[in-house]
Order: sequence, then C-alpha cells, then structure tokens
Amino acid sequence: MTFNLPTDHLLLGSCDYPEHVPQDRWAPYAAQQRALGLSYVRLAEFAWSRLEPAPGQYEWAWLDEAVETSAAQGLKVVLCTPTATPPAWLVRAHPEMLAYDAQGRVREFGSRRHYDFASPVYREHSRRITRALAERYGQHPAVAGWQTDNEFGCHATSRSYGGASAGRFPEWLREKYGTLDALNDAWGNVFWSMEYSDWAQVRPPNLTVTEPNPSHLLDYARFASGLIAEFQAEQVTLLRELSPGRFITHNFMIFESGFDHYEVARGLDFASWDNYPTGMLEFFAPPGVNEALKTRYARTGHPDLVGFNHDLYRGVVGRGVWAVGKDSTPQPTAHSPQPGFWVMEQQCGPVNWAPYNALPAPGATALWTAQAWAHGADTVSYFRWRAATMAQEVMHSGLLRHDETPSPGHAEVGALDQTQFPLGPVPAKVALLHDYESLWLYDAQPHAAGLSYWAQTVTYYSALRSLGADVAVVHADADLSGYAVVVAPAVTLVGPERAARWAAAMEGGAHLVCGPRTAFRTPGGGTWEGGQFGPLSDLLGARLSLYDSLRPGLTQGVSGLGASFEAHTWAESYRPLGAQVLATYAGGPLNGEAAVIRRGQATVIGAHSEALIGAVLAEVLTTAGVPVTPLPEGVRLSRRAGQVLVQNWNPEPTEWNGRMLPPVSFQVLPEADHA
Repeated sequence: MTFNLPTDHLLLGSCDYPEHVPQDRWAPYAAQQRALGLSYVRLAEFAWSRLEPAPGQYEWAWLDEAVETSAAQGLKVVLCTPTATPPAWLVRAHPEMLAYDAQGRVREFGSRRHYDFASPVYREHSRRITRALAERYGQHPAVAGWQTDNEFGCHATSRSYGGASAGRFPEWLREKYGTLDALNDAWGNVFWSMEYSDWAQVRPPNLTVTEPNPSHLLDYARFASGLIAEFQAEQVTLLRELSPGRFITHNFMIFESGFDHYEVARGLDFASWDNYPTGMLEFFAPPGVNEALKTRYARTGHPDLVGFNHDLYRGVVGRGVWAVGKDSTPQPTAHSPQPGFWVMEQQCGPVNWAPYNALPAPGATALWTAQAWAHGADTVSYFRWRAATMAQEVMHSGLLRHDETPSPGHAEVGALDQTQFPLGPVPAKVALLHDYESLWLYDAQPHAAGLSYWAQTVTYYSALRSLGADVAVVHADADLSGYAVVVAPAVTLVGPERAARWAAAMEGGAHLVCGPRTAFRTPGGGTWEGGQFGPLSDLLGARLSLYDSLRPGLTQGVSGLGASFEAHTWAESYRPLGAQVLATYAGGPLNGEAAVIRRGQATVIGAHSEALIGAVLAEVLTTAGVPVTPLPEGVRLSRRAGQVLVQNWNPEPTEWNGRMLPPVSFQVLPEADHA
C-alpha cells in the first residue's frame, strides 16, 4: 500500500502503544485516529521485551499487525528503535552494561534508560535490535521514518560515573592530550596538587570533597556527549542502509543539559522534541518568576519557555547550524519537505511527573499546537493516544481517558483546521547564540545561587519575544549571515576562532549584544589571563573590572539610557578601552562603574535587570531595522509563511492593538494585518 500525505500544512499524529491494550482495540483506535485528523502514529518506542522476549527469539507478528492496522486507515508509521528499555534478560546476563549515578551507585533495572553509552556489550545489542527492526520494516510502504532511542539524557542518564564510562575516559584523554604533562597543564592540576602521574589515576569528576576541577568536568561532559553521538550514529548508519528514503529523527527534551545536542543531531533529517508546558514551568520557570506567576501560568506553561525550545530544535539540524566542522547536512526526504522540526510528544492533558500537575486550561492544547507550527514545526504528535492503565504513567493523560472516552484535549485537536497552518520559513532576523560547553562551565561555578546558564539565556530570549521579535536559536559557531542582530546572552567560552566569526558577522552588518560573563572562559575551562573578553577584547573595547553576586533582596542601581534600573542576582562592571559607556552603576560598591558599554555595533550588558535588558535590546533592534512591537504580559507574536500567530496565554481576556483577545487563545492573521 502506498499513499501520500499533504505537505503544504501542519500535520498531526499520536504516540500509541498497541502492546498495552487488547488487540481488538487496535483497529477501532486506528480508525478513530484517522477520523480525528491524524496522519502519523508512533509505535514500538519501548517494546523490546515484546519484540525479543528471549535472546534471539523475535516475535514480529504483533508489530506486523499493528503496522498493517494503521496503514489500513491511511496512517503513516514512525517506528522507534527500542533501545531506551533493554529487557531484563539482557541486563541480568550483562550487568556490566548498567550505568552509575553521580553518587557511585549502580542504576538498576526496573524503569528505563538503564544503560551506559560506553558499554561495548550494550552497543552490540543496540546495533543488533536496530538491524533486526530495520531489516523487517525498513522498506515497508507505511513506514515514513524512524525515531532513535528515546529522550537521551532523561532522568540524568547522559553520564555514567563508573563502569564502562569510567574505564574509557582515560583512553579518551590520552587520545586528546597525548601526554600527562599536557593534560596536567591544560587542567591547571598544579592547583591543589591534582597532578596525575599515570592515566589510570584519572576518574570521573564525582564524589570529590568539594567542587571538581571545572576543566575536568568540562572534558568529562565532552567525553560523555561524544559517547551519545557515537551511539546514535551507529543506529543512524544502519537505518540509512536498510531503510532508504525514510526520515530519521530523535525526540530531544526540555532544557536537557547533559550533552551537546548539535553534536548528537548530526546525521538526522530533522530534530524532534517532547513538549510538556505545564510540567516544564515547575522545573524551569524564567528567572525572577515567583510562585504567584507560576500559579498564573500553571494551566498553560510560560510562552517563552516553550518558545525557546521550539526555536532551539528548529535550528539543531539545518541551515546555519554547526556550519563549521559539520561533516554533512542531511537533505530533506520526501517525508520532510521543510527544514523544520517535529514535536514528537505534545502534552494534551495533565502530566504525571512534575511536583504539581494541573489540568490544562480550555484551549491550551490548541494553543500549544498553533505555537509549535508558528515556530517551525511541520508535525505535532500528541502523547499519548489512550491514557495508560498500568505501571508508572497511570496518572498521565491521553487523547482518550482510561475508559476510552475522549479527553478535553481530544476535542480541541478535532476542532483544529490544519490548513490554516501553512508550511514555510520562520523569518527570524535575530539570532540568539547557544553553546552547551558554555552551559557546562557556567553552571559548574555559577557564583550566584539564583542564576544559571539557562536562566540568563532565557531572560534575553524572553525580552526579545516581549518586543515582538522572531528569534532563531543557533550554535555559537553558526553561520550568522543574514541576521540583523546577534545576541550572546551567556556564551562564556570564547576562543579566537569563535571571536573571529562574531567579528565577521559584525563586518557583514550585524549588531552584537553580549550578556554578563561573555568570553570569561578559555576553551580549556580556565580564564583569559588578560581579563574577561580575551580574544573579543579589541572588538568590545573594554576589560572586566569587578563582579558582584547579589543575594535575594540585595540590589544594585543602574542609571543610563534616559532611565533608572535595578539589577538583581548579578552585576559586573567594565574598564572602557575605547568603548562608549551607555549606563553606569548608581550607589553601592560599583558606584560610577560602567554597566553597559558599546563599541561600534557591539554592546555589552553587565547587569542582570530585565528592564535594562529590554531597553537595550529595543534600542538595538530599532537601530538594526528590526521592527519592535512591545507586547503585554502573556501576549506573543510569531510569524511563519506570511502569517502571524497572535497568542494570548493569559487566563483572562487581554486587550492588545485594538483587539480583545480571549483567554488562552490564538488567531492566525496575514502578516500585513497584524499591526
């Protein structure tokens, strides 16, 4: 059976688990999915024990039937490699495949993601089950594509601190540094007498008496990220060989920090991610968000937390991302005509894993779907079809309730007009730079309990979105041509090559805005001996002077740009060496010191103040010719394919631009009509 799906507008799907329900429910479910307007169904994500109940004993009949049942209703199938859930027989036969947590304890069987990426025996079995699946289904006409594994890094599984990983780490270091003298010098191991005299003495950076050496931690993060990239590449190679013409993706996670997503995404056709807005709010609230604001957005999530992840995963694979050092950029397949992304799992009711799991507001499921489209999603797939009646996820919602009756999310999905969401580019003229190595270094020594890499980065992203700007989140070494404004909120690791790329972007006409701690670290994890900014010093025309970690309630005044501001959490000052001072600190130990500086088209903001950041960005955007549209709290604009999505995330009607926007709602308008 062959058939084509429309490729001119957003498509929808669901994550289904036929192995969880009686077989007589499969055909009715597939018919209901198609009647709801779904085009895709994801299968076999965690099904290894049913596919291979004993070593080498494959049971394909049930999955054959599930695939054919979906195909009979005109659904395309996304098959998953089931390697996130190795079965008990494999674990008990090879306990050495298990990972160790940061406390040095073995992470046991009985949940998921119980494996060490460095384990050679597990890698062998991963390749084996992937090959077996791909040989059987790789050219099935209903199979549109593949999802590798599931949610790399979930449950803090990106790094193992013992076993196979601990054994392989010294080998990785020897290959990188060549000699112990080079390693000791690179890490600064003369400090605290940490010098090594044998490679076997090196262990993972855990269980140290106090904080580990940040250079040691940085290299271990690089090492662990490389293992995930190797693991994924093995599966991708097999799937390319045995399932030509089908897309390959991976479902990444919310603000996952344990590995370099740009590195791991190499070889994919596009990225996917799993979007759970209400749960995300509880764990990753924007900086300065208090409990009252969390409560305000409890039933929708915060628009900028969701939006940031959409924009990140739109750029992980595709134009301008990892342009330097990338082996090749996969070409879109017939099933992925746009270089966008997928939401592989979209919340459609309450989740089960957050501290609090509110029922979403009426309209939230539809709003989340529309926002995903406007940020570049080509497909949104809901998790899950029917709520689980067993095991760990019985409290998690689905499009169907436990009793098979439609949930509120089901009704919202059914009411969507997918044709109002045309595919096409997102016209972002602002690039926000992101770098996982900077994240690892920043969070290794945050120096302020209320600040982190993500907190600082999302502050700048949220300021841009509140000004109505569309944003592309790109790697700090990306191709920056075509962007009018480049914002580097927290890129603390900057070497000469990165600095040269930023300078080239400015020579091409871009305006650069940097946040605190920019270029504070060298690629090895130390600091530049000449002071902060290192290879950016001449470009920015200044040096770091002082920095101040502000505890809650301790603030620092800032004066400039025709107004007064109040900084919290962090403040750093600069010694201008050719730069113009736009704002200075008022009062306190930083009194009179430069808080915001500019040289040419490069601006540096040293104070953590949402109002100041917004004022500076508004001025830079205007100067660069990027339209500025100040928006009320909870209202956002996103543009795609000549349309603009006007969103109200507030729980009450909100007036904007002469319109009364209903609570938790959206409108799709021609871009020319939105003002």
